[in-house]
Amino acid sequence: MRRVLYFRSMRNTLLAFAFLFSLIGRAQEKIQWMSIEQAHELAQTEENPKKIFIDVYTDWCGWCKRMDKATFQQPEVADYMNKHFYNVKFNAEQKEDITILNNTFKFVAQGQRGYHELAAALLNGKMSYPTVIFMNDKFEMLSPVPGYQEPVQFLKIANFFGSDVYRNTSWEEYVKQ
Repeated sequence: MRRVLYFRSMRNTLLAFAFLFSLIGRAQEKIQWMSIEQAHELAQTEENPKKIFIDVYTDWCGWCKRMDKATFQQPEVADYMNKHFYNVKFNAEQKEDITILNNTFKFVAQGQRGYHELAAALLNGKMSYPTVIFMNDKFEMLSPVPGYQEPVQFLKIANFFGSDVYRNTSWEEYVKQ
């Protein structure tokens, strides 16, 4: 009888540990988001800086929320992005000033909402959400990519920039491969 209780107790303990480890594993599979200021600082101070990825979104954007859930929470996407990029989540309607690259960007009230000057600069005035932006480690624009992206398509785009394919191959040639 004691032996049966002992094994049940051990089994429950092992199940609890397995559950905890699965939670820890999932926590590590999420994209590590940071502010644009943090990404800029890391790009300037690390010995081998990564490229910068910026997800420009708004709180009211349904496609932005869907991309968060369907694309950015995929373990393969999170793993790739964390290895190759400093990942920034930027609300295009945030009210706080941002000072970066010797410029201060502010919120501009317009109608019921408004926009942030940094969003307008990053999106070249084309305020479309979601838009993701790929930049090199010197904060030079590689490409904005507007619209919702499924995980497979998103990883193809991220790999194009993250693995430096864009340096020697056009996008048209790359997608044919």
